[in-house]
Amino acid sequence: MEILFVSSRSCTVLLDPEGAYEARKKHLLFLDGEEAGEEYRSVASLFDLEPDTEYRLESRTEDGETAETIFRTKPEVCTLNVRDFGAKGDGISDDTPMIQAAILSCPEGGRVLVPAGDYAAGPLFLKSRMTLEIAAGATLCLLTDRMRFPVLPGAVPAENEQGELLMGLWEGDAEPGFASALTGMDLEDTAVIGEGIVDGRGGEGDWWIRPKEKRVAWRGHLLYLQRCRRFTVQGITFRNSPSWNLHPAFSEELDFLDIRIEAPWDSPNTDGFDPESCRKVRLLGTEISVGDDCVALKSGKIGLGRKYRRPCEDVEIAWCAMLNGHGGVTLGSEMAGGIRNVRVHHCYMRGNDRGLRIKTRRGRGKDGIIDGILFEKVRMDGVKMPLIINSMYFCDPDGRSEWVQSREKKPVDDTTPRIGSVRFEQVTATDCQACAGYVLGLPEQPVEEVSLKQCTFTFDPAAEPLIPVMAERIESCCRRGLILRNIRKAVLEDVRHEGTDGEWIETENVEEIME
Repeated sequence: MEILFVSSRSCTVLLDPEGAYEARKKHLLFLDGEEAGEEYRSVASLFDLEPDTEYRLESRTEDGETAETIFRTKPEVCTLNVRDFGAKGDGISDDTPMIQAAILSCPEGGRVLVPAGDYAAGPLFLKSRMTLEIAAGATLCLLTDRMRFPVLPGAVPAENEQGELLMGLWEGDAEPGFASALTGMDLEDTAVIGEGIVDGRGGEGDWWIRPKEKRVAWRGHLLYLQRCRRFTVQGITFRNSPSWNLHPAFSEELDFLDIRIEAPWDSPNTDGFDPESCRKVRLLGTEISVGDDCVALKSGKIGLGRKYRRPCEDVEIAWCAMLNGHGGVTLGSEMAGGIRNVRVHHCYMRGNDRGLRIKTRRGRGKDGIIDGILFEKVRMDGVKMPLIINSMYFCDPDGRSEWVQSREKKPVDDTTPRIGSVRFEQVTATDCQACAGYVLGLPEQPVEEVSLKQCTFTFDPAAEPLIPVMAERIESCCRRGLILRNIRKAVLEDVRHEGTDGEWIETENVEEIME
């Protein structure tokens, strides 16, 4: 048992390090000897604790295994209840100014409490060194009229190294965007905790209508951070975002623990969790089911990537469930600042189009390096295409151009991205459809190394042909094995498969294969 996070009122604990999202055994929890409920997940949270108090937490399984730990909650200066500031929580009254007043009035080390109720509110701006608690039974219901939302300009002139201050971001560029339900700019030591809900009501307004059209500004998110440090989100349910759900950018030391992210399967661009140019990020014990990629790590298009050279790095994603969504965990495609040192482990994926996915393209730039990537102990059920590396992703207005899609070698220059080492270890996928894995590197810049160790793939007997990679001139596949194109080195060790049609490994321009 490991304590992952403690606030003044809550605690998150890792119960089963070798479980996936669901623990291998059910745990019965006891807090100071009193029963505190049953838990089937590997990562769990406790709420309604007292500040500056020592607790003894014990877990017991049905077969008699026990574990125990002692933790102490943080001190708390005060609690400000938004009801005392005039918030109605009736789902009709506009509670924005009342909740914002409570946040602005909160001293360092204090807590703003949103108790049970439905609070209609526009974007709220957070402060440093405070905790916002959205309690069980409380829902922040985002207003649906975009004309009542503040706009964050893309960038404003500033006397700093870059000569600008980034504000709004849209798909890898500095662009004006509507403020998000919860917005944080230049914060430190802030937490958003609780068992409540942040509901973006994306389908009730016009956010999901003509979603690729900028109307006044680009769509916002449910949580947006810019240049924040030591920020934690714990326990909250996020649903129906206007666009990407959680979008931290240029921030570091971030924890997202035991949260849920939900959106309809057909909602546009409702990615679950998209850290952009962030460092030291943990996403643990989270369940995601959305209309686009469940998780997508990013670092901007070439303008931001070349100027800031800020990779998304030192990221851990573990004990999570990715249900539905286009991709389970995706790296890119906006990755011009690079993505490195990523570990995804002990996760479960079900029903995604693609499971573990890397996507880039010519034009992301020489700083767009993806390296040091480890996917291990991941189980997939019904994921159509488990492993995808695509260096010719046809995004952006020129994505289908001959320059991006050409299979001929192009000059390696300042626009050429690179993929280094990508490892897949102990990945198990059942009911695959198109293929086990498809790697499409650049002819002029092959993927340096792809490694599969102790991986198992079985195929759905009723599978139908699908196009596995979002690039031009890709053939439909059905129950095919590993398709490897433009790779310097491929390592295959103890890889098993069942139900494939034809050759298990198909290669083109692979310099070295080690089996």
